[in-house]
Amino acid sequence: MFKENKMAAKQHIDLDIGLTTPEVSKRIKQGLVNEATDNQFKSNWQIIAENTFTYFNLIFAILAGLLIVVGSYRDLSFLPVIIANTIIGIVQEIRAKHVLSKLTVMNEAEVLVIRDGKKIRQPIEKLVQDDVVILTTGDQIPADGRVLACEARVNEALLTGEADEIKKTIGSELMSGSFLVSGEIYMQLEKVGNESYIAKLTLEAKAMKSVEQSEMVRSINKIIKWVGIIIIPLGIALFSQSYFLNHAGLAESITSMEAAIIGMIPEGLYLLTTIALAMAATRLARRRVMLHNMKSVETLARVNVLCVDKTGTITEPVMTVQKAITSNNVTNSDLNKYLADFSGNMPVDNETMKAVSEKFKTRLFQKAKLIVPFTSVNKYSAAVFEEYSLVLGAPEMVLRADFEKYLPEFQSYVESGYRVVVFAKYPKEISENSPLTESVSVLGYILINNPIRKEAPATFKYFAKQGVDIKVISGDNPVTVSRVAREAGIRNSEKYIDLSKFNGEYKDAVKEYTVFGRVKPDQKKKLILALKEVGKTVAMTGDGVNDILAMKEADCSIAMASGNSAAVQASQVVLLDSNFAKMPDVVNEGRRVVNNIERSASLFLVKNIFSFLMSIISLMLTVNYPLRPSQITLISAFTIGLPSFLLALESNHNIIRGNFIANVLSKSIPGGLTDMLAVWVLIAANMALDLGHKALSTTATMVLVAVGMMVLYHISEQFRLGVMVIAFFTIVVSIVFFHHFFALTMISGRSIFLLVVLFFAEVSIFRWLSAIADGMAEVGATLVQNGRETTFAQVKAAYKRGKNN
Repeated sequence: MFKENKMAAKQHIDLDIGLTTPEVSKRIKQGLVNEATDNQFKSNWQIIAENTFTYFNLIFAILAGLLIVVGSYRDLSFLPVIIANTIIGIVQEIRAKHVLSKLTVMNEAEVLVIRDGKKIRQPIEKLVQDDVVILTTGDQIPADGRVLACEARVNEALLTGEADEIKKTIGSELMSGSFLVSGEIYMQLEKVGNESYIAKLTLEAKAMKSVEQSEMVRSINKIIKWVGIIIIPLGIALFSQSYFLNHAGLAESITSMEAAIIGMIPEGLYLLTTIALAMAATRLARRRVMLHNMKSVETLARVNVLCVDKTGTITEPVMTVQKAITSNNVTNSDLNKYLADFSGNMPVDNETMKAVSEKFKTRLFQKAKLIVPFTSVNKYSAAVFEEYSLVLGAPEMVLRADFEKYLPEFQSYVESGYRVVVFAKYPKEISENSPLTESVSVLGYILINNPIRKEAPATFKYFAKQGVDIKVISGDNPVTVSRVAREAGIRNSEKYIDLSKFNGEYKDAVKEYTVFGRVKPDQKKKLILALKEVGKTVAMTGDGVNDILAMKEADCSIAMASGNSAAVQASQVVLLDSNFAKMPDVVNEGRRVVNNIERSASLFLVKNIFSFLMSIISLMLTVNYPLRPSQITLISAFTIGLPSFLLALESNHNIIRGNFIANVLSKSIPGGLTDMLAVWVLIAANMALDLGHKALSTTATMVLVAVGMMVLYHISEQFRLGVMVIAFFTIVVSIVFFHHFFALTMISGRSIFLLVVLFFAEVSIFRWLSAIADGMAEVGATLVQNGRETTFAQVKAAYKRGKNN
């Protein structure tokens, strides 16, 4: 239903072309609504199902069933913990979903639509087929359709990968996912919702499982996957050895096997990660920061290069014209007359034209024959009159070969921090497709500036302290951008380059320069890719359509909500109040999550490493696993579960270094090995002294509790004393009042003496192993940071530094 009728011939657009309310209602009933194909939010039932019906919950259910069969009800103590974990996970994820969904609705992209003869704003998901929408510069095309009236230039780079700006006129096809670079159009929607091009691409990407996971989540999934593979055959082997080789009873064989299996399952690790990420998202939401992608929390924590634009990030987003300066031999009256003709005809479709129109308002102007809109490629706009054109744009693009000739007239203003645009008369009538070829007659220069954000210096000072390099990427004159960057306190801001004259290697440029001026959109993308090629984790901030290509390539993209809707939709993080000073909060939240999960994961893996090693040794030496399931529950609950949730509350903003798994193993292996050695000594002592199975398991439990407290002391920081006191208190209460529940008995004097000796031995062994592991972790972090350029001297110094720390 393409209503092209008579609109091309009309300058005035009739408002009766849109749908009526009954027509909209009819299409809603038919399901012809532009609803999102892939809603980022799960339903409550999906959340409940995903947290309940997990692989490990199935394993726990089977283990519980076996214990019920043999009547060992006391060893079902792990069930309340599992049930509590599941409920907590469900409640927290639903709460986080509600907070984030409200925030998403508040920030939902809207477009202007004609209904019942009126222009109204509607969220893009409430549009229906055949709606007529009005799109202007920066708007993202919400669904597939055609141009009804007017014309614009459209960037389809998000669909095609090409940065070309395509002119769209009446009848031209428009694809969802592209966006307007300049101009204004009336568009009729033809394919909405699942039928649109961008929706089909989304479904295809989902089918290919192309959703990228963060390093932390990927590492945790890898750990859980391997544990899931190992426990089944190992459990069968342990039961078979106990029942068939050691001739233990069925109940004892099952309980010893289950203790080993439960000890190897990191039951709360994935839950803790999910909750920590969800809570980080909700904390950021309360600070007016919205995440389109959970992975961005961790990615921002690992960022070591932040790319920013000048306008909207370093400076306020609003441009103001300070004054117009005449060129040599041009009078003020001539300049003002031509400026009136130019600004009176030009559409106010970008920040520069808004500023110019505000400064040079007039009703007396000559009507232009044609308007040539500004593009990020040409960097000028023009009003065409009879036998001449008036051009406004970047000096390098307008003056071209005469740039050096006119440079003395405006260089001092550039050096003073102004953005200078040249206003000139061109001796021919030009069009969009015919570039400037003749020399221009310069009429004057318009001086524009953006005040530096008050919070910018403090924000950039924070990033400098955190070891995050700042790269300023702008379409403006590099001298001007360098000056502004210096005022904002950006390090090495004097190192700048004009990319309009650059033909070298981008990898070399990103290593040498801090400020990049006269950058085209495709060059921004190349700079981001070059930074990633040299091993950097890159975040990109932006608020304009010319930033989108680079934002898509960055590891993490941040948009200002005051920018255009296309940039906001393309980003992973949106600063809803457009306040760049919120960036330290976002980075700190990410670091808090990653650091705390890293430490909590090491707590879980201490138990897993011990249980795995102990199971292997038990199989090799044909001895039964020395602990019961209820005792493993005691150790898990009060030296791992409770402390890990307390540690997740710490404000840990340390720089993320090294590899997640390597860091976790460096903290967990010393504790796991110490546990294994101490319990093996107990098993050997039991063989010699005949302590008895109950005394052995009780003493082994105490040994593992002691090592757990040492690990807690080693990895805790701010809450060290509080975490240890709470953990110790809960353990003492459990032993005193619930010793029968946890299968703990009074132990003999020999066992107590053995426990004391082992404790002091454990302290020495743990400290020695931890020093080695910390040294190796520091070496790993250095290798990740420096790559192949790492020298042996650096490795040696890193190992020594890690051991000492």
